[in-house]
Amino acid sequence: MATLIQTFDKYASSEGKRNTLNKAEAAKNPDDVDKMLKGLDCNGDAEVDFKEFVLLIATMTCGAHNRFCTQW
Repeated sequence: MATLIQTFDKYASSEGKRNTLNKAEAAKNPDDVDKMLKGLDCNGDAEVDFKEFVLLIATMTCGAHNRFCTQW
């Protein structure tokens, strides 16, 4: 959990608001990042806050869990 928080804080605080990720902080490929951010931005403010970020991590974890559990 500490790594998750540190990773979010590292990127979120590089520009703009300290507690959200924006397009400039997240991307090397603006088009791909735009699609990803739109999918994560539940409240429509054009930024990803920590709660939205955690939803991404939880979804990815569940997907990975399902994939690995079917292999056993």
